[in-house]
Amino acid sequence: MIQSRFFLLLLIAIPVVSFAQVADSINATGAEMNFISDTQQPMLVEKIILKPNHNKKATSLLFSEIVKTKPKSVYMLGDVVSLGYSNRKWKKVDAFLNNCRKENTTVSGLLGNHDVMGRTKKGERNFLKRFPENVRTGYVSVTDSVAVVLLNSNFSKLSAADKQKQNDWYQSQLNTLDTSEAIKAIIVTCHHAPYTNSIIVGSSFSVQQNFVPAFINSKKARLFITGHAHDFEHFKIKGKDFLVIGGGGGLHQPLSNSANKLPDLSLDYKPLFHYLSVKRVADELSVTSHFLSTDFNSFGEGHCFITRPPALTATTNQQSKPNTDQP
Repeated sequence: MIQSRFFLLLLIAIPVVSFAQVADSINATGAEMNFISDTQQPMLVEKIILKPNHNKKATSLLFSEIVKTKPKSVYMLGDVVSLGYSNRKWKKVDAFLNNCRKENTTVSGLLGNHDVMGRTKKGERNFLKRFPENVRTGYVSVTDSVAVVLLNSNFSKLSAADKQKQNDWYQSQLNTLDTSEAIKAIIVTCHHAPYTNSIIVGSSFSVQQNFVPAFINSKKARLFITGHAHDFEHFKIKGKDFLVIGGGGGLHQPLSNSANKLPDLSLDYKPLFHYLSVKRVADELSVTSHFLSTDFNSFGEGHCFITRPPALTATTNQQSKPNTDQP
């Protein structure tokens, strides 16, 4: 409680202080959560359109780095493998999951389009073997008083009843989490990005319609994290943060340069391969993207920020400063 009041006083009394400095002053020592998406190996048909760049090696290095840092939990946001029904496609992921669990790191996942591609039922069965807590119409995982809501955005694979069930459950869960004293912040996740400048996949209007409004209206919801677009993007919509983190190893996708593209807060940060770490700071979240260097020899910290309540966002004009060492 004291830490939370101190954090709020700093925000009100010292508006010229950057959020990175505020984070340092109160020490973000909460349990670390990692998020990664689109770790599937490239398919031959994809290579006709997009250029490969040692993608399988990049995924292996990302997996090794995450295991080495020993986060409290890991969330895999879909397209875990290229074809979910193929047992051989799961070998590297199985090794990663085993290594995480040896370090007492819990791993949760949600379904992407590749995970249910081709033979949907077998793909879901294989997925459930690796992520037994998964519920195809949504579920919640909690780490350090942060509730992560995992949703299924494969709408074409859901019946009308399943869609309604998920939407009703989702709204009910947000209402419950907003009033729970045990929950300080909420992160909403699904696979398909509601907003992206990718010219390959584009923004998902279905996610905008089904998932975004409740997220915007939730008083504790701070981050909306997705993949599908194989890029890193950061959008601010109605005072809230939307991240696209599809840099787990899929083929990199070009972004639109048109005049009507969505305003991206990470224009100077476009790594090929990356994952995200999140820590709780009082009732807010400290967010850092970790990128694999272009020579594949090291990892660095890239785009980072601390979330803010929408009301505060509207009355201040602070932005995290770009790291000059970022790619």
